[in-house]
Amino acid sequence: MNTTQILFEIDKLPRQTKMFVVEKVLHSIRQQEEKEAMKKAAEILYEDYLTDKELTAFTNLDAEGFYESK
Repeated sequence: MNTTQILFEIDKLPRQTKMFVVEKVLHSIRQQEEKEAMKKAAEILYEDYLTDKELTAFTNLDAEGFYESK
């Protein structure tokens, strides 16, 4: 199905269903953009995490349980 066909089919839907489709598409786009931004940030910082011990100083505690102090 190409874009023109999809738009034609959406145009036939009731208004409420069109709004639902739009919301779902926007949500999907936002999720993808967020995922891409996180991936880019991780790639940018990769070398720092490999070489800067201050950034990884507490990773040896990752396996330990966390309990909130009161």
